[in-house]
Amino acid sequence: MKSLLVIGMGRFGKHLARKLMELGNDVMIIDKDESIINTLSASFTDAFVGDCTNPAVIHSLGINNFDICFVTIGDNFQSSLEITSLLKEAGAKYIVSKATVDMQAKFLKQIGADEVVYPEHDMAIRLAIKHNANNVFDYIEIGQSYAIYETPILKSWVGKSILDINVRKIYRINIIAIKKGIELISSPDPHYIFEDSDHIIVIATSKDINALTNSIENEKNLSLIHISEPTRP
Repeated sequence: MKSLLVIGMGRFGKHLARKLMELGNDVMIIDKDESIINTLSASFTDAFVGDCTNPAVIHSLGINNFDICFVTIGDNFQSSLEITSLLKEAGAKYIVSKATVDMQAKFLKQIGADEVVYPEHDMAIRLAIKHNANNVFDYIEIGQSYAIYETPILKSWVGKSILDINVRKIYRINIIAIKKGIELISSPDPHYIFEDSDHIIVIATSKDINALTNSIENEKNLSLIHISEPTRP
């Protein structure tokens, strides 16, 4: 369990704070809007009404007692800068600040943020990649080159094992789990035999996942052509 501070109760801040509480942490929330805090206070370890651009407010909180401080103000970048700087001066152990564009991230890091997040940017990219390809069901970026993807399997894999298909060598992807409905099989055995409804969770580059999803789509199209061909007497 960690002791966490979340400053700014906009939509992102509220969702973040609630999830952190669900995960069993002690969470203090702060916002300058008293009505928001009155509505939310019963759901959190502690709640405080205050303007965190005021140094006196920051220093009254015992900042060095928190494992992580989150600055989730989305509509006032100047305030985010000031609060991030004040948290650093007050001895914050780790600061995560919200940004909307790269330039904001640059300044936030210069002023003291240990980590910068782009909720809208990240979600937009995730949705774009997920819906750009017909056969990508989910996507999580894990670096500049690689991401985790969920895709269906090729029908030609059904009845064959991971080892039989030689997935890593031929498709240049690394299967980390197999999804069977709501069941998830992590680190599957190379002798696992694929079934028709299986989905795979893989680590891959965008180039390699595109090649795989194109193969899935081509296989579907060939199947449809075969079905639509008239039978000859």
